[in-house]
Parts: sequence; C-alpha cells; structure tokens
Amino acid sequence: MALSDQDLQKQIKHMIAFIDQEAREKVDEIETKAEEEFNIEKGRLVQQQRIKIMEYYERKEKQVELAKKIQNSNMLNASRLKVLKAREDHVSVLLDLAKERLASITKDQSRYKSILEGLIAQCLCQLNEKSLMLKCRKVDEGLVMEVLPAAVATYKKLTGHEVTVKIDKENYLPVDLTGGVELQTLNGRIRVTNTLEKRLQSISEQMVPELRETLFGKNPNRKFDD
Repeated sequence: MALSDQDLQKQIKHMIAFIDQEAREKVDEIETKAEEEFNIEKGRLVQQQRIKIMEYYERKEKQVELAKKIQNSNMLNASRLKVLKAREDHVSVLLDLAKERLASITKDQSRYKSILEGLIAQCLCQLNEKSLMLKCRKVDEGLVMEVLPAAVATYKKLTGHEVTVKIDKENYLPVDLTGGVELQTLNGRIRVTNTLEKRLQSISEQMVPELRETLFGKNPNRKFDD
C-alpha cells in the first residue's frame, strides 16, 4: 500500500531528526575530543614551559651561588694577603732594627777586632788561595792590619797552607757600609764578601722562617719545615 503524503512527510521528518541527532552527537563528540586534545596539548605546553622556567632559575641559582663562592674566595685571599703583608712588614721592621744596631758593633773596638779576625779567617778558608787582595773600609784599615796576622795564622792552622794577603789601599769598601771585609783573588775572578750587612742578610734568610713561627705561630698549611 502506497504511503500517503502525510506519512511520507512524517518519515522524512523522522529521518531528518535522526540525522540531525546523529550530527549533533558527532559534533559533540568531535568538540569533546578536540577539547580533550586541546587540554592535553595545553598541559604539555604548560609543563614544558614550567620545566624550562625551573631549569632557567636553577641555572641562575647556580650562577649566583658560584659568584658568591668566587667573591668569598677573593675576599678570603685578599684578607690573607693583608695578613701576610702585615707579617712581612713586621719582620722587615725587626730586620731593619737589627741593621741599625750593627753600627754599635764597630763602636766596641775590642769586640769588632775579634769579629774582623773571624770574618777574614772565614774568607781565607773559603777562597783557599796562595795570594789574595783584601778590601775594607778606610776607617777599618788600622784594625785590619792588627788582626790580619792572627787570621792568617788561624787559616794556616786549619788548612796547613800558606797565604799572602795584601790590603787594597786604592779601592776601599763604601763608607756607608757598617763594617766587615771583602777578599778576592788577584785576578778578581773569585770574590767573597763578608761585610756585616752581608752576614746579617745571610743569617736573616736562615732565621726568617723561625722568626715568623716565633712571632705568629706555626703555619698549619706548611707541610714541610724550611
């Protein structure tokens, strides 16, 4: 039996409604899926940016920490250098005072003569030559002539050798020296300087480490003693 126009219209409307419903559901499904994918992608991007931000500030924090360590290290080194400088200045003052007191030695003629004799004998033993030239301060020439025979005798007793020593009366030691002598071979190639300043320098170089320890205590960072 053929459908009437009215029934046909109902079926068409029903089909349209069904298709429309399916279309709406499909649209809703697509929108839901799209929203889920959007939220997932948004979450991924947010997390990615969050990680980048955290890494950025972590690097900055490490840079700041490193800068602080460098600054603290520089400040510590500067402080140590100041302490070392102050200590060296203190030691230098003591050595300068010792140098100033050298002048008092030459004022005591008896003591200075004994020292001159020892200095000359020491030079003779170091050089161990048959003929030598001796230099001294012009003001010490008389004292040197007095003690020279005894110094030569000491050298001969220690080595069994003879030696001739001539005083250089044309080239004296500088007047600003405190005292002492200088001996050299006749050709001037070998020389031994035994002035009071030289002896003080030699002794001070040996005693400075001990002097530092006496004044400031043992250095905990020093592994070996000088």
